[in-house]
Amino acid sequence: MTSVRLLAAVCLLSFAQGSSPLTVEERALATYVDAHNGEALSLLERVVNINSGTQNFDGVREVGRVFRAELDALGFRTEWVDGAAFKRAGHLVAEHRPLRPDAAGRTPRLLLIGHLDTVFEKDSPFQKFERIDERTARGPGIIDMKGGDVVMIAALKSLKASGALDGMQVVVVMTGDEEDSGDPLSLARKALIDAARGADVAIGFEDGPGDPTLAVTARRGTTDWQVDVKGKPAHSSQIFRDDIGYGAIYELARILDAFRTKLAGEAHLTFNPGVVLGGTSVDFDPVQIRGAAAGKTNVVAEHAVASGDLRALSREQFENAKKTMTAIVAASLPQTSATIRFDEGYPPMAPTDANAKLLEMYDHASRDLGYGPVAAVSPDRAGAADVSFVAGEVKAIIDGVGLMGHDDHTAKETADLTTLPSQTKRMAILLYRLAKSGV
Repeated sequence: MTSVRLLAAVCLLSFAQGSSPLTVEERALATYVDAHNGEALSLLERVVNINSGTQNFDGVREVGRVFRAELDALGFRTEWVDGAAFKRAGHLVAEHRPLRPDAAGRTPRLLLIGHLDTVFEKDSPFQKFERIDERTARGPGIIDMKGGDVVMIAALKSLKASGALDGMQVVVVMTGDEEDSGDPLSLARKALIDAARGADVAIGFEDGPGDPTLAVTARRGTTDWQVDVKGKPAHSSQIFRDDIGYGAIYELARILDAFRTKLAGEAHLTFNPGVVLGGTSVDFDPVQIRGAAAGKTNVVAEHAVASGDLRALSREQFENAKKTMTAIVAASLPQTSATIRFDEGYPPMAPTDANAKLLEMYDHASRDLGYGPVAAVSPDRAGAADVSFVAGEVKAIIDGVGLMGHDDHTAKETADLTTLPSQTKRMAILLYRLAKSGV
């Protein structure tokens, strides 16, 4: 669907509603959410108390079973996609087909995206849901993103109770490895990309910037890079001689500083060396991003390695940055050599007019509910996420509309529980209007 058609749908809805911001059906959706918020809170506590660190395959599958049962009860056809081929637990995929045909002959396909895993593995001391006060609770993955998954389920339940879900075509994908993607990535994201084909709209339920007045319409992609350098070993007193050269550490320092001077300051582009090792010998584990180096102060370093990430807003920006970095690496100091490699990484989700129009519909729903406006957050504040993988398949996408809070990925991960019903109501109204508009 084009952004123009989407905007037309918004205008038609606004006209139809007249002076009343919500229809009778929409008010019923909101009432249901408030009446069943206690059930949503109980579900949130239940799944947070199940450890589902990415490498805890049993835990990821258990969280998947909980949400699968919820979706089964809503009439979805559910499937567990085994992750053995990409060395992870797997994914939950569910589809709801309309029980009655749309009067206009067009039932839009809506893709809802969540994930089951967290960054907190079985050996983490941070394991349980803890109620802090009436407004807040702390727990592993409570906002990233088990809370978002619960917002999704609770919104679907309200649509089911009203009968609206019966006429909707909805596909849900909850991946089991968002925090640490499987390998190869092409297999790890195949189920998600397959589900996106033919979808009119995709919505990601990440916590985003943690602010309910903001949502995500663009995400920078990310890829890891590694530079390996070799120098000529010799006594340190002979460094800089034409036949000895500068050594591996000086060459790596030149490369990293050239990255900074050539590329720093470009809008939306960042590149960060996360670990650097150098010396006579280097032992580096690129999977765990850790290692050891040894050398002597009077020996010219023979080996050096640096590993980091690169983030960009478009594929073109990625390619231009990679070309610049590769050229810098190739221009070696005397008696040194270096190589750079880039991992497959997450693709970018560039901003589009259709994304902006979808956010406009979400903003209308928020205002009509009395919660005020929702604007697009800067892509510089939005990290990589699964929704980026469907950017090439779905025209209209928003993300960052899950449960809000702060300190995700830390032992202080905290949810603002007052946003559970408000985020759910926003989403229920949006999904209802998308289905009615026929996109």
